[in-house]
Amino acid sequence: MAFRQALQLAACGLAGGSAAVLFSAVAVGKPRAGGDAEPRVVEAPAWAGAARPGPGVWDPNWDRREPLSLVNLRKRNLDSGEEELASRLDHCKAKATRHIFLIRHSQYHVDASLEKDRTLTPLGREQAELTGLRLASLGLKFNKIVHSSMTRAIETTDIISKHLPGVCKVSTDLLREGAPIEPDPPVSHWKPEAVQYYEDGARIEAAFRNYIHRADAKQQEDSYEIFICHANVIRYIVCRALQFPPEGWLRLSLNNGSITHLVVRPDGRVALRTLGDTGFMPPDKISRS
Repeated sequence: MAFRQALQLAACGLAGGSAAVLFSAVAVGKPRAGGDAEPRVVEAPAWAGAARPGPGVWDPNWDRREPLSLVNLRKRNLDSGEEELASRLDHCKAKATRHIFLIRHSQYHVDASLEKDRTLTPLGREQAELTGLRLASLGLKFNKIVHSSMTRAIETTDIISKHLPGVCKVSTDLLREGAPIEPDPPVSHWKPEAVQYYEDGARIEAAFRNYIHRADAKQQEDSYEIFICHANVIRYIVCRALQFPPEGWLRLSLNNGSITHLVVRPDGRVALRTLGDTGFMPPDKISRS
């Protein structure tokens, strides 16, 4: 019963931008002498907000950009009534669609002790070339490339950007690799310290809130934006954007140089067009390191 209740709590989560993720208590089977499972409670990070009720219910104001939430109803002129309200709501309403391409960096030297030495392997450089060619072949007018400040992401960006001349590049620490939230079910081969979840989780959540949202009301045309970063960051963002339990991020798998395509509509609805696509690479060029 406790496990079912925990799942119901997790399913209702991801209640939007400033309300953050639902970091619900997750019951994990831990056998006792009698054979029953003893629930393990995962504490919510300090930066996680309150969750909305209603398992499985889509939160239309997940990014806190729903027009009605942007209008100060206290300033409403009672004489002009509904017409003024409708005009103000229309002024705050998004009109364009955002296409967000999340690219995982290419293969790199994982054994280097220093981050600056974790450069791309020869195969990784080939993968970045293939990803750049694929993006260029789409014939889209990309608006910008935002990339992680880690070495492997910078090198991947430099190679990809050669195929997209004129597209501006922006570096950010928010998209650096890290441990977003303790995964459920847990895994034995990867167990960061609790402090790493505390530090990285808040930063990666900040990256989600900063970059993943519906278009600004002033944006008139659809946009096509590229974000070059890391597997953990991308998987967490996908779960958050689709309002899936974020603890499930480690159940997803992404190849090096893969393309994940999210679409955010003007009404705030989100669609996942592709997840970790590397179908444009020959089989012998695919890796997941």
